[in-house]
Amino acid sequence: MNKGLAVTIGFFDGVHLGHAFLLHQLEVLAAEKGLEPAAVTFDRHPKAVLGTDRPPSLLTTQQEKLALLAQTFAGTVTVLPFTQELSRLTAREFMQTVLCQRLHTRFLLMGYNHRFGHGGGTMDDYIAWGKELGITVCRAEPLEGEKISSSRIRTLLASGEIEKANAMLGYPYFLTGTVVRGKQIGRQIGFPTANISAPPHKLIPASGAYAVEVSLPDGSKRSGMLSIGRRPTIENNGEISIEVHILDFEGCLYNSTISAHFIGKIRDEQHFPSLLELQRQLQKDALAARLMTEHPA
Repeated sequence: MNKGLAVTIGFFDGVHLGHAFLLHQLEVLAAEKGLEPAAVTFDRHPKAVLGTDRPPSLLTTQQEKLALLAQTFAGTVTVLPFTQELSRLTAREFMQTVLCQRLHTRFLLMGYNHRFGHGGGTMDDYIAWGKELGITVCRAEPLEGEKISSSRIRTLLASGEIEKANAMLGYPYFLTGTVVRGKQIGRQIGFPTANISAPPHKLIPASGAYAVEVSLPDGSKRSGMLSIGRRPTIENNGEISIEVHILDFEGCLYNSTISAHFIGKIRDEQHFPSLLELQRQLQKDALAARLMTEHPA
C-alpha cells in the first residue's frame, strides 16, 4: 500500500552540506508522519532550458549527483526531465500534476530559500495551494553558520579556494575523466602526467597546481599533484589542460577513467624560463603535495 510521499525539490548540484541538512530533515519528518521520503530533482539545470541566462558549469554530472544523493539520502530520488513544457507550469499546476497526481505527495518540505514553478510564489501561496490539494507544506530549518549554496561553492572553486569549497561540500571536490594522450613533456623531465579529459559542463577550478588524491581503476588511491592551465613554459596560448602526476606510480593509464580529489592549492600557474626551472619547481610541488595529502590540515 502506498503510504504517500514526503517530498523536497531541488537541483542539488554538488549535494553539499546544505543539501544534506535539508534531506536529513525530510527523513526525520517523513518518519514522524509515516510517509516515504523522496527527493525530486531535474535532469539538467533549468537555465539550460529557459535561456534567460547562461547555465553555470556544474559541480557534479548527473551521474555523480545521483551517486552522492544515494550516499547521503535514505529515500528515493525522482528525476524529472526539465523541458519547456515543465518550465511553463505554475507552482500550483506543478503541485497538482506532478506532486499530487503523479507522485501522491502528502507533505512538501521547502528548502529555506527555495521557490519553484513559473512565476514562483510566496510561502503563504505554497501553503494555500497545498491545502487545496491535500499537501501539507512546511519551510525547512536553515543550516546554522555561513550560508552554503552551489553558486557560492562554484565561485570559490573558480578562484582556487579549494579548502573553503571542500568545507561547504563536506568532501573534497573531484574531477573524473578519461586519460588521454598529451605531449609527454612531463615524462622528459621526470614527471610523467596523466592528461584528464573532463566531462562537458563540469566546473574546472582556477588555473594552478593542486595537491590531489587520485582514485585509480583498480580501486587504489595515490597522492598526486595536478596542474590546471595553459602550460605557459611549454607553449603560447595553449588550451586549458588538466594533468596529474601520480606520486610513486608507474604504469599506463591511457583510456582509463580516474578521479582526482582536490585537497588543497599549492600555487598559481607560473611561467618558467626553462624546463630545468620547471623541473625544480615540480620537485617542490611534489613535496608539498605529499605533505598535504598524507598530513592534511
